[in-house]
Amino acid sequence: MAVPIQTLAFDPAEPKAALNQLPSSSAVFALYGEEAHFEPYIGRTPNLRGRLERLLLPSAKHPRRLQLAGRVRQIRWWLTGSEFESLLVQFELLEKVYGAKALERMHLGAPAFVRFLGSNAYPRITITHRPSQREANWSYGPFQSRAAAERFADEALKLFLLRRCTDELDPNPAHPGCVYSEMKMCLAPCYKGCTDERYGEEATAVERFLATRGESRLVQLRAQRDEASANLEFESAAALHALVGRVEGVRTLAPELVRPLSQLRAVVLQASADFGEVAVFLYENGRLSGPAGFSTLGMRIQNEQSGSTSLFAQPMAIEPIPEAPTTEQVAENLSSDSDSSQGMTSVVPQLPVSLKSTSSSVSMKSEISTEALAPEGDTSESASASASPSEAKVDLHAKLSRGVLEARMEAALAALAAPTEAQSPTLRQGHLALLKRWYYRPEARRTGEIFFPDAEGHWPVKAMLRGVGRVAGKMLAAASRTE
Repeated sequence: MAVPIQTLAFDPAEPKAALNQLPSSSAVFALYGEEAHFEPYIGRTPNLRGRLERLLLPSAKHPRRLQLAGRVRQIRWWLTGSEFESLLVQFELLEKVYGAKALERMHLGAPAFVRFLGSNAYPRITITHRPSQREANWSYGPFQSRAAAERFADEALKLFLLRRCTDELDPNPAHPGCVYSEMKMCLAPCYKGCTDERYGEEATAVERFLATRGESRLVQLRAQRDEASANLEFESAAALHALVGRVEGVRTLAPELVRPLSQLRAVVLQASADFGEVAVFLYENGRLSGPAGFSTLGMRIQNEQSGSTSLFAQPMAIEPIPEAPTTEQVAENLSSDSDSSQGMTSVVPQLPVSLKSTSSSVSMKSEISTEALAPEGDTSESASASASPSEAKVDLHAKLSRGVLEARMEAALAALAAPTEAQSPTLRQGHLALLKRWYYRPEARRTGEIFFPDAEGHWPVKAMLRGVGRVAGKMLAAASRTE
């Protein structure tokens, strides 16, 4: 995790001299003693200076308060922009010091999964907190709790005829069966109530239902309902419509986070400690990577209170930049004679030489390739010259800015997706538990946004950019309230 570490020596004789140098910002901190083998005190706080003043300044009014001034010799801290980032940093620090005990210290239990036992001769489903990596394709979750996973599994089984018993079956016609077979809720493979092929078909249907969170079943039922309606079989259509409603009800029990463990990928956007950035986190291959700073330089940020937009996300000193040509100017330039004495005027808007913010300087030339100036799918040098006047009336400046932002997001994701060393089971469980804990928080308390890839594995970059704007807008609103 590329989080900048700041270190400060602490003298118990003059505690205020060190504490006055600390910021009043959200951070994760570690207090170290004199000896290297002493275990550090690791915590997180929304106000670093205020928290350490309570820990390191003696108070006569609170004699029973924990006081660590006599044992601390060094302070280290990591500035964070959100509680999500603070929890992730704190966990990784605790894991380095305490190993697997870090899970207990942060109460990060193993999430619940619905597991499809596909390797069994007669597959069934069960609930587990320890999904095997070998069968990650058949483990679906994480769910908010074991009760939520059990409810989803029970409701899903009501739509199929898969067995519910936990026995290792040796089909025999003399087997007495069970109550589910008597109620016609199971194919009863125990006493050969069906062929192995028929049971395999039912098991495949259940597996597809779990993998798609019910979408595969909905597509099939909707097609059958429409066909029955077209054939004027209204009673059958009504029965199928009712079944569609049941499947949709079961589908709502599996939130969007519930996916096959091997395919669980997500991008989380959070506020950043750097005012001009939004923090991007990537969950992939069982690990949370990040934060990667996405610069909001040049973005239009939505002002939710006034309903308007501001051109830039942070205060900036902007050098004079020629405005992009208007549509009338573009049409006039295109219609001008190329053999005239003045020559043809370029229709490509000039790019800003530099945009200087209060915290960093960004060169736009380093982010924009010559291909971005041509229409999509056309990289020839004559692309702009061959464009018709109606096509040239499109706002080229807006297209260029959108392309730059998309490239910026793709670069951030590529940096986070870089191959890393194999992580320990503790890190895998901790990162998954942190993601699950944040995702299942009440909507009012869950800050930030999350995005998932589409069916083909591509990220919704445009939707993510809109999410960046919303997160940055909330950062601006919070900053204005504190001023």
